[in-house]
Amino acid sequence: MNGFKLLKLLFGAAVVFFLLAPLVAILPLAFTSGALLGYPMEGYSTRWFQELVQADAWRRSIINSLIISVGTTALATVLGTVGALGLRGHQYSFVFNSIKTVFLLPMVVPAVVLGVGMQLMFAQYDLLNSYTGVIIAHTVVAVPFVVINVLAVLQSVDRRVEQAAASLGAPPYVILQKVTLPLAKPGIISGAVFAFATSLDEVVLTLFVAGPNQRTLARQMFSTIRENISPAIAAAAFVFIVGTILIALVMILTQRKAAAQPQ
Repeated sequence: MNGFKLLKLLFGAAVVFFLLAPLVAILPLAFTSGALLGYPMEGYSTRWFQELVQADAWRRSIINSLIISVGTTALATVLGTVGALGLRGHQYSFVFNSIKTVFLLPMVVPAVVLGVGMQLMFAQYDLLNSYTGVIIAHTVVAVPFVVINVLAVLQSVDRRVEQAAASLGAPPYVILQKVTLPLAKPGIISGAVFAFATSLDEVVLTLFVAGPNQRTLARQMFSTIRENISPAIAAAAFVFIVGTILIALVMILTQRKAAAQPQ
C-alpha cells in the first residue's frame, strides 16, 4: 500500500469517526440506570425505554409522530409522483425547469421562514393546532424528496417501452398503471421512505403549526431538552436511530430487488 492510498484510508476513517462519534456517545446512555444524562454510567437498565411507553407525554408523542408521518408519506408520495410525471421529459425547457425549482424550494428555504409563513396562512383557514395542518406542513418539505427520487428513475426509463404499449392499443391510463408506475416503483418507494423520515425528524415547522395535542416525538425531545435533560431523551434518540437504520435497509433492499428483476 503506497502513501497516497494510506492517506485516503486514514482520511476516510477520520470522516466516518467524525460522523459516528456523536451516535456512539449517546446510544449507551439510553441504557443507563441513573437519572442524569452523562458519564460515567451508574449501571445498565431499560427503565427509560419503559418510560417512553408508560409516560403519557412520550407515548402520545410517539403515536402522533406515526399518525403524522404516515399521513405525510401518503400525501407527499402522491403529489411528488404526479409532479415528477409532469416534469418528466422537459429537462431542457425553461418553464419546466422553473417549475422544478419551485418544487425544490422547500429544501433550501430556512425552516423558520416556512414556519412563520405557514402559521400566518394556516390561521386564516383554521388549520393551526390540527393534525391536518401539521401533515400539510410536513408534506411541503417532504414532496421535494419524492420528486427528486421519482424523476431520477423516470429519466432513466426508456420511453420506447411506453410507446410500444401505446402502439398495441393501450390507452394512456393503462400505460400509466401497467408500465410507467411499475418502472418508477423504486423511485416512488425511495421517495416515500425519505418523506417518512423527514416528517419523523421535523421539529421547527411543528413548533409553529402544531398544538399540545399534536406534539410529535421530535418536539417532545426538544421540549425535554429545554426543561430537564433526562436519559429518556437518549432512549428516544436510540429509537430514532434504529428506525432510521431500518428505513435505510428497506430502501436498499427495495433497490436491489428492483435491480435484480428482469427489465
